Amino acid sequence: MATKFRHIFLQNSEFITRYVPRKRRMGKPSFRSRNRRSHSAQLRSRLDEIWVQTEDDSKQRQAIGLSVRTGTYLEFESADGFDLTINSLENRTQGIRLANVRQPKKSDGSKGKTFATVYVPSGKENYFLKKIEDFADKDTSKGNPRNNRLITNIEDIRLAVIDSFWQDDPALKPNTNSKWCEVWLRHSDDRDVLQLFGEVAERLGIAVQQDVLEFPERYVLLALVDIAQLGELVAACDDIAEFRHANQTVRFFLELENQDKTEWVTELSGRVSSEDSPIVAVTILDSGVNNGHLLLRPILADVDRQAVKHEWGTTDHNGHGTNMAGIAAFGDLQQALMGTEAIHIPHCLESVKILPPQGNNDPSLYGAITIQAVSLAEIQAPERTHILCMAVTAPEYYGRGRPSSWSAAIDQLTSGYDNDMRYLFIVAAGNVSDPNEWKNYPNSNLLTPVHDPAQAWNAVAVGAFTSKAYITAPALRGYFPTAQKDSLSPFSSTSLIWDTQKWAVKPDIVMEGGNTATSPNGSFVADCDDLSLLTTGHQPNQRQLDLFNMTSAATAKAGWLAAQIQAAYPIAWPETVRGLMVHSAEWTEAMKKEFLSNGNKTDYAKLLRICGYGVPSLDRAINCYRNSLTLIAECSFQPFEKKPNGGIRMKEMHFHELPWPKDILLSLGETSVTLRATLSYFIEPSPGEVGWQDRYRYPSHTLRFDINGPSETREEFRARLNTDAREDGQEYPSKGDSGWQIGVTGRHKGSLHSDRWVGTAADLATRNQIGVYPVGGWWKERYWLGRSERLARYSLIVSISTPIESVDIYTPIATIINTPVTVEIS
Repeated sequence: MATKFRHIFLQNSEFITRYVPRKRRMGKPSFRSRNRRSHSAQLRSRLDEIWVQTEDDSKQRQAIGLSVRTGTYLEFESADGFDLTINSLENRTQGIRLANVRQPKKSDGSKGKTFATVYVPSGKENYFLKKIEDFADKDTSKGNPRNNRLITNIEDIRLAVIDSFWQDDPALKPNTNSKWCEVWLRHSDDRDVLQLFGEVAERLGIAVQQDVLEFPERYVLLALVDIAQLGELVAACDDIAEFRHANQTVRFFLELENQDKTEWVTELSGRVSSEDSPIVAVTILDSGVNNGHLLLRPILADVDRQAVKHEWGTTDHNGHGTNMAGIAAFGDLQQALMGTEAIHIPHCLESVKILPPQGNNDPSLYGAITIQAVSLAEIQAPERTHILCMAVTAPEYYGRGRPSSWSAAIDQLTSGYDNDMRYLFIVAAGNVSDPNEWKNYPNSNLLTPVHDPAQAWNAVAVGAFTSKAYITAPALRGYFPTAQKDSLSPFSSTSLIWDTQKWAVKPDIVMEGGNTATSPNGSFVADCDDLSLLTTGHQPNQRQLDLFNMTSAATAKAGWLAAQIQAAYPIAWPETVRGLMVHSAEWTEAMKKEFLSNGNKTDYAKLLRICGYGVPSLDRAINCYRNSLTLIAECSFQPFEKKPNGGIRMKEMHFHELPWPKDILLSLGETSVTLRATLSYFIEPSPGEVGWQDRYRYPSHTLRFDINGPSETREEFRARLNTDAREDGQEYPSKGDSGWQIGVTGRHKGSLHSDRWVGTAADLATRNQIGVYPVGGWWKERYWLGRSERLARYSLIVSISTPIESVDIYTPIATIINTPVTVEIS
């Protein structure tokens, strides 16, 4: 496995650049030059060995009464760096069918070998032998070897094995324990493939689910198999095309009796360890959490269960808070239950009840209730870093991004306005909760605005996407997933109809929130067990495990993610953890296909309002690799100062000189590389329905970043940014804006800015200057409030990556800035 490195935290604003050169790798021709007769002789010999071995294997299986397929699976391997002529490997009229093709990349990211699995029916064993012989002895009309395109790049031929059919991560293959796997079968014009497979599976004692997906030329079904049974299927069935890992649905657990669920839960609890004195806590602000559950008891102490009002009690009166807790603790409880490895939870949970057991709070008090709740948690455990997690929202919000008292209270709380204590606050974006609207997906999402208080600038607002797209429930036969796999969840609200010129981009990220099932005629859409998440039940004596979905589940998952990042970097600022969540996020191909029509900056600005910055990755959030590097600078400066003759003016900005390995990047030349920059900071709010411009601006200040262009020197860049103070709406055009995915206009909303630049390595080599500068806010305009000379702090996160894994850009930079190379071997 690849070596993992820690992110590098910079300790100063500017650094001297130093580089280590590396030569560029060159490409290879399309077809390999061969000695046609010796190459043919080698391939003929391999085929002769295969047919002898096939006949011997068949006789041995028949002798002991095992099933035997009629044809043979061959695996063709290409020469390293060359392609197989795939079309020529299949001949439908001869019954020779292509089962699958695998093209694993080499460790350095370059093209490796191509593998093709081909089914050859009985009686057609000489088909490829004739092709090989013609390659050796016959020429085309142009004087070239016959079948040259097919034969010359074949490096080897062998009997196919299980790995020839496995299309997922090898680590997901079953072992001696049975696992649900997808079995992909090819269609056949002359026999009932499903019936024949069912007969083979029955003889082998393999459980097969009745539901079948049919695609062009393929059937897909689920079979419960161990590794030996996979081998038996290859040996006995003539129609195998692929094996894949099956994403287990939660219905398996929900259909168990509670006693059986308890056995699963007990087994998992035996594999779980936790911190004796955790310094990171996910503080759940909800309906309370019941910690009697076996999985929650070790990480949620009684003293950490509180309520804003004593008379409410601390127990969970409706289950929502306990549902949140199961995901905030484990991230993916379903995966944890089905695994066998030890699990360490580096954080604890805290619960502060903000919902009364009967009735509702006055909406105008939610801001105060939220602040009181956080205060209770802080007083109880002042030594901990509290990650605040709340999925309680007010859906009846029509402010189109404008701050409310609730959202402003969150901004004030997180900014440290009162006591300089800053918090990471994670809040649900809110749901499309009317089932009648789900059938209008995705238009219903685009027209449903993010709920209050998720418009808070400093909070991480969490929307929902879904990777759940497989329905097995017999009662829903014929139903199909409303959203395609890895796209926006039907539950997720958006900020597309907000005033996009003024207000922050929300949601910031999307996490798994489940899917819905649509009836065959599209007239009815419903919740579905298979398309929901699994979590802890609040009454474990009656129901150990429960279903959970929507942006509540997504928010709990984001709380778990934040805790993992904070535990990995215990002293990182909350601005940094928030920044890493966004910095690690990417849009899925399904999202881009759904919502990007032209791929221009206008389209990306729209995509931001729908899916935020995408789906975060824990691996990218906490790890670097040799060919990918993340630098983090946690800094502060004074944006404004008093003029000698009265009034306020700009004072400071920061420049960072990034220590790019210039020689390495130049040696890569035209190789595509990616640079990503994220600027995260908290503003102090000034709410009020007063127009939010000029002296009544909502934020205390805003910051911007820019990077020098490829031909712009350090002096030119600093002179450009330092000319005049800019007001809101007067963005100074970036000289190097070409290549940015979102651009300066789209990314500078709210208090969290992130963008990705894609260009050549040679261009990136000279783009190592980054400036962070202030823009006006109420600190500047409303000097009588006495906060004009406060420090503004920020976290700047910058990453570069190249697809060539053999290039080491991490170690030279770590050496330059005297950072110990801390590694983790996985």
